Amino acid sequence: MSPARFTRLTRVSLAVLLAGATLAGCAPLLVGGAVVGGGLVATDRRTTGIQLEDEGIEFRAAARVRELATLGRVNVSSYNRTVLITGEVPGATEKQAVEQAVARVENVKAVLNELGVGPNSPLGSRTTDTFIAGKVKATLVDAKDVQANAFKVVVERGIVYLMGRVTEREAERGTELARSVKGVEKVVRAFELMTEEELAQLGRASRTGGAGAPVVPAVPAVPAGATAPATPASPAPSAPAR
Repeated sequence: MSPARFTRLTRVSLAVLLAGATLAGCAPLLVGGAVVGGGLVATDRRTTGIQLEDEGIEFRAAARVRELATLGRVNVSSYNRTVLITGEVPGATEKQAVEQAVARVENVKAVLNELGVGPNSPLGSRTTDTFIAGKVKATLVDAKDVQANAFKVVVERGIVYLMGRVTEREAERGTELARSVKGVEKVVRAFELMTEEELAQLGRASRTGGAGAPVVPAVPAVPAGATAPATPASPAPSAPAR
């Protein structure tokens, strides 16, 4: 086996292991699904405080959903206080109830409700999602023109959801890379867009040893193809798919 092939397989394996560790019970998953790419505090584009706040939102939202005793499989992922809900519930009533419960969680600024209505996805499908998440993350790591830790990757039923604070250039490139992975049905973007100047400010703060990312005015999450920001908190429409 060539060194390049070995390195590629190692990266994919590591990414899959990270996804598996998330499935084992770490935030941000309530049940099932696959998430990779929370990133290290040192390289995350959120402040340390916001990272901790996102973890708190995920745990509080999970508790609210459990209180509903809704039959189904609900996953909650928060990035910069924008919450993505994925999984499956039996009907539209349950889907709306979950969204309202999550929107009422303290500090949530927007909700993207991507719950499917129907039976829970089978275990085999969820295992495939975990592998796809690993491959997408490994592809981002291999790319030399994007910062992999800027992306949070969520996969449900072959649909890749991309979250993160990125520039328009990074958003387009990340989407292109995710689409190139075998098994991906489609890509849904739930990014918070930032300017190239804001990204440069983050880089300068990192090089000068600043404590975490500088406070930059929040830009609402912009789903793919949207010309207006995502609807805040309760209720919010689902993000359009790409």
